[in-house]
Amino acid sequence: MDFELLPNLVTFSPLVGVLFLLFLNSEKKNLIRWVALATSLITFGISIWMLMQFDANNPALQMVTNLSWIRIADWNISYYMGVDGLSILLILLTTFLTPISILSTWTAVEDRVKDFMIFFLMLEVGMLGVFMAQDLFLFYVFWEFTLVPMYFLIGIWGGPQRIYAAIKFFLYTMAGSLLMLLAILWLGINQGTFAVPTLIELGNIPLGIQTWLFLAFAVAFAIKVPMWPLHSWLPDAHVQAPTAGSVILAGVLLKMGTYGFLRFNLPLFPEASIKFAPMMAGLAVVGIIYGAIVSYYQQDIKKLVAYSSVSHLGFVMLGLFALNSQGIQGGILQMINHGLSTGALFLLVGMIYEQTHTRDFDVYGGLWKLMPVYGTVMLIVTLSSMGLPGLNGFVGEFTILLGAWGAGMPGEVLGSYWYAGLSAIGVILAAIYMLYMFQKIFLGPEGSIVETVKEHGHALRDLNAREILTIAPILVFIFWIGLYPKPFFALIAPAVNNLVEILQAAAMHLKYSL
Repeated sequence: MDFELLPNLVTFSPLVGVLFLLFLNSEKKNLIRWVALATSLITFGISIWMLMQFDANNPALQMVTNLSWIRIADWNISYYMGVDGLSILLILLTTFLTPISILSTWTAVEDRVKDFMIFFLMLEVGMLGVFMAQDLFLFYVFWEFTLVPMYFLIGIWGGPQRIYAAIKFFLYTMAGSLLMLLAILWLGINQGTFAVPTLIELGNIPLGIQTWLFLAFAVAFAIKVPMWPLHSWLPDAHVQAPTAGSVILAGVLLKMGTYGFLRFNLPLFPEASIKFAPMMAGLAVVGIIYGAIVSYYQQDIKKLVAYSSVSHLGFVMLGLFALNSQGIQGGILQMINHGLSTGALFLLVGMIYEQTHTRDFDVYGGLWKLMPVYGTVMLIVTLSSMGLPGLNGFVGEFTILLGAWGAGMPGEVLGSYWYAGLSAIGVILAAIYMLYMFQKIFLGPEGSIVETVKEHGHALRDLNAREILTIAPILVFIFWIGLYPKPFFALIAPAVNNLVEILQAAAMHLKYSL
């Protein structure tokens, strides 16, 4: 087989499941669920096949498809797909979390199941396309496409304020994307190509223009991350989204923003990236501390987890704008860690919400005795999220702090120890709000939760086999990355080192042009 087709197979295989679903009777809910789950598992299998063909020692794009797509006047838009060390782990994270998310809906989604699964599989297509598109126009198509299914997933199957949250999510992301579209058009018209590798190779954009292009892309990506102060859409979207929507939103969609900085801002506008590095790192540190403090004061468990994403993704942005190999590698790995740990937290919150129909801290307490399996799993994920050594979160945060401490281009240290020191406060604050959450739910005297559950006509139960099967694969990777991260760093190191060389060359150019 021609392995160059694998990225295309991974991206579009969910559409095969969509076609099957279109012809199924809407009343056959279990069959619909099985078809969607099987489709997502096949997609995951193809992504593993792609990983097996991936050469970790090669920093260049691999398994490339580059076909002429749209030719208008001097515009040359290509269907350009490929995979490298910057994207391979994010592709695998997407195909890994999708079947887990679908499995979590087995009893949680009962209305319009067919429509839900169609939108969910279409969302997977868009997300995978974002991570594999190597043409700016094609990337923008996939980027905008993800808005539509996520809008409906929140707006139809979300909570009481779902319409407000869905519209806010759509408008925030769309507004930022318009600036990015203008920058894409400028690049395509003035550089004669929309192909990202060619644009990087040309590298002839003056610093003044780089500055404006950097900012146009940065606004779109910062909203998606979301970075402080452009984060206000996130808590509403998370709280109102169904559990599966929250998992995929935190696990993958937010990473589209950090990936955008990694894939486009740093290599396309390296001099502007160096210029704005102190500002971006500063905003990241503010986000780390702000997100942690606000998380502590939340009354809704899901909103606490949502605000924790602002803090955790601040670490990712700090790593990326350390502009060195340690920081960027740590940032990429922390994208994966956040997807696993926060995705697991949303799954666990959804599992208890299915039984209790409340996320109010005040009604909880003493669940450790009533639900020991649930409590044990939640403890592992909580410790992972707060960065306990031996679990995945520690590896990413430690590597980012190493990168931040040694940040700056050769001969220029951008006050980096301050960034590392202040962001380390976020690690302490994470321990405070995560342990506070665990204590409120599981320890201390029993709350009114037992009576609350009885009002719904059933007794409180521990995790069942399906729920354990849903969360168990994530636990495997939480321990794997925490105890033996070498294979994951090996996948991303060559591509990151290649990117750092571009940044170092830009730093030398800036130094001698001043």
